[in-house]
Amino acid sequence: MLQAKIPQITRHDYQEMPEGPPYFQVIEGELIMAPSPDTFHQDIVANLCHLFRQYLDKKPVGIIALAPLDVFFSYVNVYQPDVIFVSNARRSILTKRGVEGAPDLVVEVLSPGTARYDRGSKRKIYARTGVKELWIVDPETKSLQAYELTKNAETPAATHGPDSIFKSSLLPGLRIRAQAVFKSSLQK
Repeated sequence: MLQAKIPQITRHDYQEMPEGPPYFQVIEGELIMAPSPDTFHQDIVANLCHLFRQYLDKKPVGIIALAPLDVFFSYVNVYQPDVIFVSNARRSILTKRGVEGAPDLVVEVLSPGTARYDRGSKRKIYARTGVKELWIVDPETKSLQAYELTKNAETPAATHGPDSIFKSSLLPGLRIRAQAVFKSSLQK
């Protein structure tokens, strides 16, 4: 039986779409839409942003940005990572339209609908396109896996639990308490 091959969605196709919401990503040529993240997911993103901004106010070594912001990795891979860091040395990849190339650091906070992409195909594309460090944050287990993608894209360099203090080799002197990352606006 003959099967018709569905054409891949390209960066050009994506850029012709109306602005969201809803928000989409192009993962290996497939258009993916996910529901809005839950409150705890958004708390984690806000907490990380706050911690990064405090650090960058003291040591302005780059910029931090949050989703939704298009990051163009290739012709068939356009993502909206939850948090990105771009060093001053690579600031030229920032454009009015989004980010043209791999940020230095990407943070993905897992959601039920997108976790398989974050842990799978997106992680591989991040490694292949030059992202140096990837943090995968799991709200359910309150843990963070830190990958040093230039060294090993398959195995995390470290896994941090809810009581850990962790750091990034890209941001000297930054120390983050996991408890600060997992604070929730719904806790009393």
